[in-house]
Amino acid sequence: LDPLLSLLHSISSRLSAREVFDMKFLCRDKIKKRKLEAVQSGWELFSILMEQQEIVRDSLGLLKELLQGVDRRDLLSEVVRFEEEEPHAPDDQPDEHEKPVTVICDFVGKEWKRLARELGMPEVKLDRVEAAYPFDLGERVFQALREWQKWKGKDAKVADLTKALRGCNLTYVAEKVEE
Repeated sequence: LDPLLSLLHSISSRLSAREVFDMKFLCRDKIKKRKLEAVQSGWELFSILMEQQEIVRDSLGLLKELLQGVDRRDLLSEVVRFEEEEPHAPDDQPDEHEKPVTVICDFVGKEWKRLARELGMPEVKLDRVEAAYPFDLGERVFQALREWQKWKGKDAKVADLTKALRGCNLTYVAEKVEE
């Protein structure tokens, strides 16, 4: 999973509505008014800024300015730590879930909720994912799997993914994951 997306999601989930409002105000010279008015969450704001290349992996200055502007030093320190960390897993080994998640995102589509339920995820988490990405099915699948990984922690196993896929009669996808 993309560490930057994970960081932004984590930050977004801890921002109050007032802080999002204040950040929108600070971005009024970077985002068109109509687009800015539609923003309801930190994640939506960050997504627009990423699309415009204002927030990228190697340039988080604007993100730090926004967090400083809303006096969230705790979140600012997380961004600083993120910048100081290695950009890759130890020994440049990919995360064991990276390939399966990519395959699942490519093939699952509208069955994502059924798969997430089969994995045992709480309905409230699924509702949050769906609300956060109402028009992006691929991102819903990705975020649901990411939430499952966070929820399960070290107990998140590829074998559980394949078992859940088979439980949803997505045998083809399960076989692709096993390859």
